[in-house]
Amino acid sequence: MYLALIAVSVFIALVVCLEIGYRIGKKRVETIPNAFEGFGAIEGAVFGIFGLLLSLSFFGAASRLDTRRQLIVTEATAIGSAYMRVDLLPNAEQPDVRHLFREYLDERIRISESADETQALAEMSKATKLQQAIWSRAISATKEGAPGAPLLLVALNQMTEIANTKAIAVRTHLPALVFYFLLAAALLSGFVAGFGMARGERNWLSILAYASIVTLTMYVMIDMEYPRAGLIRIGAADLAMTTLRDSIQ
Repeated sequence: MYLALIAVSVFIALVVCLEIGYRIGKKRVETIPNAFEGFGAIEGAVFGIFGLLLSLSFFGAASRLDTRRQLIVTEATAIGSAYMRVDLLPNAEQPDVRHLFREYLDERIRISESADETQALAEMSKATKLQQAIWSRAISATKEGAPGAPLLLVALNQMTEIANTKAIAVRTHLPALVFYFLLAAALLSGFVAGFGMARGERNWLSILAYASIVTLTMYVMIDMEYPRAGLIRIGAADLAMTTLRDSIQ
């Protein structure tokens, strides 16, 4: 919901900046005949910098989204590998450890599919406790001389590392300063575009087209930064976790 609100706000702000630029440009033309002399260089510089900043930000958001998808699949693989090594524990230990694994996987799926990142990060404590409980069981089996327990410990260590890496990836976004700079550059480009339109008559089609394409591009970029909060989903990657959960019933 808040992404749609941001998009509407950016669109309105761009239209306002375009209109302000146009009106100021018209007044300048009326008082100064050569008001646009040398303006082409400024116009090109502003649009060039804004285009570069927008493209880099968009590419970064797409890259981070792909990283999150890959980490979900990697985590599913790590959990599945560790779960299979439970067979190496003593028979008496296996039922409890398998139960802990199922609870842990349920919690990781719940965290991964949460649309609220703050809530998801707050719920990680339960998953961490389950992780520690599984680790303690594996350590106890190692001390008791179970030959396969060390192999389980290696898999559990990989599982833990992936979970930590994923937690960092969830919190990694476009820096706020860069976003505000991008927003300021967008509004400035709107003002410059409106000023340049004052060479002729106001063209509402051009105004709406420019505001729409910039708004949509920024919306998609933000949506990729915060998947699940908007239209973008990571369903294909989530399938790896849910399929694993179904297989260890």
